Amino acid sequence: MSLPLALVACSEQHAGEAASRDLSAERWAEACEDWDEWDKPGPPFRVHGNTYYVGTCGIAAVLIAGEEGHVLIDGGTAEGAALIAANIEALGFDLEDVEFLLHSHEHFDHVAGLAELQRRSGARLIASKAAAPVLSTGEDAPSDPQYGMHEPFPAAEVSAVVENGETVRQGGLELTAIATPGHAAGALSWRWESCAEEGCETIVYADSLSPVSSDDYRFSDHPAYVEAYEAGLDRLAASPCTILLTPHPSASGMRTKIEGGEGLRDEAACARYAERVRTRLRVRLAQENEPAGD
Repeated sequence: MSLPLALVACSEQHAGEAASRDLSAERWAEACEDWDEWDKPGPPFRVHGNTYYVGTCGIAAVLIAGEEGHVLIDGGTAEGAALIAANIEALGFDLEDVEFLLHSHEHFDHVAGLAELQRRSGARLIASKAAAPVLSTGEDAPSDPQYGMHEPFPAAEVSAVVENGETVRQGGLELTAIATPGHAAGALSWRWESCAEEGCETIVYADSLSPVSSDDYRFSDHPAYVEAYEAGLDRLAASPCTILLTPHPSASGMRTKIEGGEGLRDEAACARYAERVRTRLRVRLAQENEPAGD
C-alpha cells in the first residue's frame, strides 16, 4: 500500500528523533523485574534496526516502524493500551501512522488493549481465523483451554484473516504469520527481517505456547488439538530466527539476557524455546494419564 509522501517524510523525521534518544535495553531492564506486573510502565527500547519494544514491564508489545506506516503486535491489557501508546509516542512516532495491528494469542492480557489502540490509530486488525471471533466479541472461545477463566474484554474490529505462512505487507515491511495454536486456538507467532548498520536479524515474536488450562480441561481429551499444538512447535523450531521475543518477556529470558550483557541475538533461541514447551506439554499429557490414586 502506498501512503502520501507527507507521511513518508514524517516517518523519516520521527525515525531520526528515535535514533537520537536513549533507547538502550538496559534502561528497561533496570526499571523492570522478571515476571513483573502486567501494567507496570517500562521505557521503550530498540530491539534492532526498526524494531522497538513498546510494551510494559510484564507484557510485551512490539512496534516495527516503516517509512510508509508501522505495524504493532499485541495491545496489552485494556489499561495497558495507554502505556503502549505513550511508549510509541515517546519514541517520536505518531500513533496515527500505525497501519496494522497484529496479535499473538487471544487472551485479555495481550489483546484487550487492541480496541483502544485501534480507536486511536485507525489501524486495521489482522487476525487468525480462530482468534477473529474472540477479538470481535471480547469473549473467549469454548475451544480455549482456559475457557471460563477470563472476564470479557473490549471488542475490536477485525479487518482481515491471515493463515499460516501468509505475509502481512506494509510498504517495505513484511511479517510472516506462523500458526502456533496451543496456549489458545488462534495463537500466532510472527517473523520478520530488521536491519541496521551492523547487519540484519531475523526476529521472531513467538507466542506464549505454555500448556496452561482451567482445572477441568484435559489436553489428552483433544487429540486433534494436541496434534495441531505439536505441529506449531515444529514450525517454530524450524523457522529462521536470530532474535526471539515473547508476549511475556521473561518467557524468553529477555531481561536476564540484557542484564548479562549477552544481547538478544541467539540463533538457537527459537528451537530451544519450542523444545522447552514441547517438554512441558508432554509432561502435562503424562500427568493427565497417570492412574488415579487409591
